[in-house]
Amino acid sequence: MPDASPNQLFASNFAELVSRGGREFADRPAMVFKGESISFRQLCSRTGSIANALLAADVRPGDRCAVLIKDPADAAAAFFAVLAVGAVGLNVNELYRPRQVEYVLRHSAASTFITSDDFLASQPRQLETSARVLSVSTIRDEGTELNVARVSGPAEAQITYTSASTGLPKGVLMSHDALWAGVRIVASYLNLQQSDRIASLLPFSFVYGFNQLTTALYLGATLVVERSTLAAEIVETLRREHVSVIAAVPPLWNQLMSVRSFREESLESLRIMTCAGGRLPPAAVGELRRAQPNAKLYLMYGLTEVFRSTYLPAEEVDAHPDSMGRAIPESAVYVVRDDGTLAEPGEVGELVHGGPTVGIGYLSDPEATKRVFRPNPFLKAGDRGPERVAFSGDLVRRDADGLIYYVGRRDRMIKTLGYRVSPDEITDVMQASGEVKECAIVTEPDATRGERIVACVVLKEGGTIEKLTRFCKLELPRHMQPQRYAVLDAIPRNASGKHDIPRLREEVLSGTASGVKASEPG
Repeated sequence: MPDASPNQLFASNFAELVSRGGREFADRPAMVFKGESISFRQLCSRTGSIANALLAADVRPGDRCAVLIKDPADAAAAFFAVLAVGAVGLNVNELYRPRQVEYVLRHSAASTFITSDDFLASQPRQLETSARVLSVSTIRDEGTELNVARVSGPAEAQITYTSASTGLPKGVLMSHDALWAGVRIVASYLNLQQSDRIASLLPFSFVYGFNQLTTALYLGATLVVERSTLAAEIVETLRREHVSVIAAVPPLWNQLMSVRSFREESLESLRIMTCAGGRLPPAAVGELRRAQPNAKLYLMYGLTEVFRSTYLPAEEVDAHPDSMGRAIPESAVYVVRDDGTLAEPGEVGELVHGGPTVGIGYLSDPEATKRVFRPNPFLKAGDRGPERVAFSGDLVRRDADGLIYYVGRRDRMIKTLGYRVSPDEITDVMQASGEVKECAIVTEPDATRGERIVACVVLKEGGTIEKLTRFCKLELPRHMQPQRYAVLDAIPRNASGKHDIPRLREEVLSGTASGVKASEPG
């Protein structure tokens, strides 16, 4: 762990992460991308050059600046340069098209859009924005010193847009204090080390992907960036670069498991695997553990509004593969009934998180902010618990030992034949059948049932819809059985790499889904 004074470090501008790295880790490799590396000293210098360009462009403290650069070193340097001058940073997903980029620039009221010549040239049309466009391609790196502006810890530091599983994405405001807390807590409970080579497989615009960058900078570890969409290429990079830490969302883990060399040959350097951004079914957990038995697997849960909420220690995963664990250090997790009281063990309720990683609120949405971010209603006089909490909208239950289990999104619970059904209960069974590589559930209106369950599946090699249907009829009660199966070549993903359920539902129900091989009744 770093030996800087925690009281000084964690009350400062989050850009000190880069400044300190340039001083203390100097010539250690900070980042590797496509076989080329950049040291901590070089990254710090590049950040200083971009910060000076921002000041020359009259970017002022409190301004909002969006960053969309495909080169990971420049993307990281530009983001931290924004923080260094006292402005608020926003990482825009590099997969966004002009319409989505224009939306976040407009919604965030970004004064400056920091990008590159190659990105601008690759767009199908010119961006329409009132933001000042600044290309890092025009900024020379001349060994510039990085000066970091003083800010208060509670001040705004970052805007992160949600992955928009329902409706338009929301901009979540995070403080410098919350960013420091997140990197400190995760590096601690995962026992990450300076010698680690941490894979960056997810975009920096996704809080889970951003954390791989920040933990590497915090520890002086090396970030190995791989942005290929081909699982075989990803596995080759992991092996060639001797990666020791991999973080992935469930669809990406499923992709990696489809590669024989990953499934059947241990990665010698790998010591830690983490899964967040969705629930990995117990059957897939077992497959992953068997594929890489020498690596510790941590199952985690988080949401953009608080970054990380719970984790299951690696030593408990085999015994509880369906659990999302307990609250992360320095935090508290409550399971709350609809009437606002605390649920008993075994009861389903909404997960409410409190702790130092809770965000400031939603950008330009005071009503949603008031609804989600609240004073802690469970804090009694004299308690030292968290003062603020965030209501997640996720339904969970807690067992007698305090372990928490995900039930489903409140807004995604299926109402059919008078029952409330979690889509994850169904996908768990389909994964356990051994017939599917990936699966997701959508619904369609039904006058009798309320909602008809449609199972969207990507079959494994040799898997059949007939075997899957028989398995589901044996293992699921009638009200949970899919009434229809859509067999696809792939399940669409959103910009964060998660299953894009709204798009999947629209395409499957309209018959326009790409690669549909069959649509069979259950």
